[in-house]
Amino acid sequence: MKKVIEFIKESIGELKRVTWPSKDDVVGQTIVVVVSLVIVSVVLALMDFFSLQAISKIITLGM
Repeated sequence: MKKVIEFIKESIGELKRVTWPSKDDVVGQTIVVVVSLVIVSVVLALMDFFSLQAISKIITLGM
């Protein structure tokens, strides 16, 4: 139990020394992540749509 309490005290001490990002940094990085997510999602959706269309054309030509 003594080691657990010591670990918690050391952890709190370490967290006090952490340099936390500012609110502006967090908001800016969040916007970058969300925009990147939207772009990748659109690209994947377009790839899925066009590959489905191509496969459908190939299947109908084969029959």
